This record gives sequence, C-alpha cells and structure tokens, in this order.
Amino acid sequence: MNLPRVVFMGSPDFAVPALRALVAAKYPVVGVITQPDRPAGRGNVMTPPPVKVAALELGLEVCQPEKLRAPEAMQQLRAWNPDLIVVAAFGQILRPDVLTLPRWGCVNIHASLLPRHRGAAPIQAAILAGDKETGITIMLMDEGIDTGPMLAQRAIPIAPQETGGTLFEKLSVMGGELLLETLPRYLSGELIPQPQPAQGATYAPMLKKEDGLLDFTRPAAELERKIRAFQPWPGTFMHWQGAPLKIHKAHVRGETGRQDDREAGKLLVIEGLPAVVTGDGVLVIDELQPPGKSKMPGKAFLAGGRIWESPPQVEQNKSGK
Repeated sequence: MNLPRVVFMGSPDFAVPALRALVAAKYPVVGVITQPDRPAGRGNVMTPPPVKVAALELGLEVCQPEKLRAPEAMQQLRAWNPDLIVVAAFGQILRPDVLTLPRWGCVNIHASLLPRHRGAAPIQAAILAGDKETGITIMLMDEGIDTGPMLAQRAIPIAPQETGGTLFEKLSVMGGELLLETLPRYLSGELIPQPQPAQGATYAPMLKKEDGLLDFTRPAAELERKIRAFQPWPGTFMHWQGAPLKIHKAHVRGETGRQDDREAGKLLVIEGLPAVVTGDGVLVIDELQPPGKSKMPGKAFLAGGRIWESPPQVEQNKSGK
C-alpha cells in the first residue's frame, strides 16, 4: 500500500506525539499547519506553539495562518496536495473546502469517548464530571463539532487523584499510538466509519481563566474534582482579602448534607490546614498560592501568621461557575 501524502494540523503539546509517530512510521508528512506564535509568560515573549517546534526539529515545512480560510493558507494547503489531513487539537473549525480536499478526508484525534465530551476541553470535562473512564476517539471530521463518524476508540481509567495535566499526558501518547494502529486499516478499506451513537452526547466548551473561580455553594466533592481538572490550566482560585488566591490541591472533609447558604464560604482551620465550608461538606486546602508568591503547602501558608478565620468575602466566593 502506498502511504498517503499527509498534512498535519495541530498546535499544543497534546498533538506532538501524533506528529512524531507519523514521521517515525515513514508517512510522508508534506506540511504542518499550526497556530501563529503568541506572546507568553511574564515578559510576553513571542512563543511558537509546541507543534511548530517539533515540526522544525523534524525538518517539516510549517504554515501558521491566523485563519485557515485566508487565501494564502488555502493556496499553500492545495499546493501540498494532501491525500489525508490528520488533525489533533488544531483550534480552528475546518470549512467544507478543507474537509473535502484530501481523498481520504480529515482524520481527527479527539480526547474523549465520543459522543461524550465533544468540544474544546474534553479532558477537564471528564474529570469534572466524575467519569470513571475516558479515552481517545479516532474519527472522520464533518462540518459539526466532533460529530463525525468514528474509526476507533480506546478507553483509559481516570485515577482517583488524576489531574488535567496527568490525563493530558496519558491521552496524548495514546492518541499517537491509536492513530498509527487505525490508519492502515482505514486506508486499506478494512475499517468502515461508524456513526456516533444518537444518545449520550455532551459538550465541553473552551475554558477561560474566569471559569476557575470556585463557587462554595457547590458540594466539596465537585470543587475538589474541579481543582484537579483545571490543573495546570486554567487553574482554580477563590477571593481572599480582596485578591485571587490560587488553589492547587485540596481534599474533602466530610459530606454532611446541604449546608445553610449563609455558611457557604466560611473559613475554618482543620488539622492545621485552611478550609472552607461548601454547600455539602468542607473543602480542606492542601496547597495554594497567594498573589505574588510561590506555591506552598496549606500549613506553611497559615504558619506565615496570616489571619484565615476572618469573615470571608462570601458574595465573591459564591459567584463562580
């Protein structure tokens, strides 16, 4: 079987193992399309996306359009004349003229067991929802958002202390592995794309920094999952003494039933650790980061002489999503 000419589209770290896997398997990757360099860090230094860094290391040609629909981007894509486009966390919607360009279509690596958690943030959504497992779906793309027919799926359990970061790493490697297992069977005609189930679809929208605000009227167990799901990005925080206090790690101390809403957000000290009353149970903070400071254990935070058991800014702490 002649291997198809492949154009790869992706941007973050998640996509890098798949790109490297394609090159290692001798697929002719004729070009890579990724997002433009963006300012990052405290100095707002222009930083290339991880896929660009990997592509240049591999000696591949790179195109970085602000929008794929730009005439020069489409001209370059047509010049590469791909037989197949492989997409992994690219970050842009593909229009019909792109979807129909390659003879084998556009194959996407999606980080969930579709149709559950379609959308931009499936990894965080799976942890936040308390799912016992998630996985990778290799699918053919259509004009919808992760609605295309499926070629393959593989599941992985979500560990009790899993974070968005640790699950991201596991699924990124699995995505590259499953892609290489799936492509030969698809290209030979052995695999027939299957429609997604009609039931069970959910949507995981793109996350923003403000989504990390903890709402203490919610149950402690839900907040603990949110803290894990949003690590390392977008992170979670609460308002304390008029400033955002980042919360990196916490655990649940008892779920005693619905609390009086007037108690939600009340600050406590439990076994030498800062804690907050929630809508159900108490959230005990193991690791946090005050404004302008480094991450520190909860006990070290209190040992610094900070007054924790003061009246909280309850209304601010209730306003999160």
